[in-house]
Amino acid sequence: MHWRKRTSIASALALAMLLSRLLSSQSAALSATDAAVLKSVDTHYNHLHSLRTAFTETYDGLGMHKSEAGTLLLSKPGRMRWAYTEPAGKLFILDGKYAWSYSPGNAQAQRVIAGQIDDLRSPLRLLLGHVQLSRELTHVRVTSQPDGFRIEGVPRGQEARLRHLTVLTTSGGTIQQLRLEESDGAVTDFRFSAMEENLPVKPADFLFTPPPGVPVVEGLPPI
Repeated sequence: MHWRKRTSIASALALAMLLSRLLSSQSAALSATDAAVLKSVDTHYNHLHSLRTAFTETYDGLGMHKSEAGTLLLSKPGRMRWAYTEPAGKLFILDGKYAWSYSPGNAQAQRVIAGQIDDLRSPLRLLLGHVQLSRELTHVRVTSQPDGFRIEGVPRGQEARLRHLTVLTTSGGTIQQLRLEESDGAVTDFRFSAMEENLPVKPADFLFTPPPGVPVVEGLPPI
């Protein structure tokens, strides 16, 4: 797999699991005020069953700058669909059993067993409301902002890959931005807008059908 493709998929997954894990419990080391801020994020996403949002993704690292955009659809339990408009036609789908990826012009589409990506840094599952931030982050710091809060910490158990995560939220607990800083200095930034919560979704929204003539091959988990 080309390293740029691996980086893109890994970033998407990284944003996906961490979005799930960042929403889980309280830490005694936190002040009551900071714990309340984390709890507001947990509560907001634990009450959602689906979410659609526009996203922009920027990556800076390994001597390269990349910017992508599209629409992200999430649904419990553990399903997501990244439909890119920049570059047009690029897809990443997690159907609960497999992760599928394809970019126009590629000779093959990739399929990876979902269980093989669970250990990758996947903050995006935070948006699925499966976790609690205070259990998933160490060295947590919460700072008030004019329009919400800035939550910073280190994803627990992922210190070898991610050295810092920043989550920007509204005062009501809605995540607007996720910034992941990797140990090699690379930075991936996700920004979300035009969110629609608890909208109807169908199983077909998370089905992947390869373009005619494009074979699906078993891929390696992103690194």
